[in-house]
This record gives sequence, structure tokens and C-alpha cells, in this order.
Amino acid sequence: MDVGALVDRVPEGWSRVVYDGRAYGLTRTVHADGRTESVYAEELGGTGLVSANVYRTAAGVLLKPCEMPADDVIAFLAGWTAT
Repeated sequence: MDVGALVDRVPEGWSRVVYDGRAYGLTRTVHADGRTESVYAEELGGTGLVSANVYRTAAGVLLKPCEMPADDVIAFLAGWTAT
């Protein structure tokens, strides 16, 4: 899975999305001229949470999830849909 492409499909700023039948507020923030980014999603009215930092280096894209498995973050990034 191309993590860079998955992150790129997230619009900058806040968006309402659906993942696994549940509504989320999804935020993508770009820092340092695009070299670092953060992705944060919080289930609206629930307890679901997805959070990760993304580093774009000369060697490639590095995904650093925040206290969760990388597979969970990748599944969310691949599976959300806009509402």
C-alpha cells in the first residue's frame, strides 16, 4: 500500500467522513513545507480514534502511528469515504 498516496487523498483541514459505517471528523495538517504531516480522525459521537504523523524523506514516506498499530491507520486511510 502506498502510504503517501493514502495520505494525499485526505484533504487538508477538517472533513466529515465515514469509515466502517461510522462518522468521523478527519483532519490533515501539513507542516514544514510538506515534509511532515499529521492525520487525526475522531469518531463523531463515539470513541474511535486514528492518529499518525507522516514524514516525507529522501528515502520515502515514513508513517508513525500514535499509540496504535500501523495497520489500523492504513486501513482507515484506505477505507474512509467522503460524506
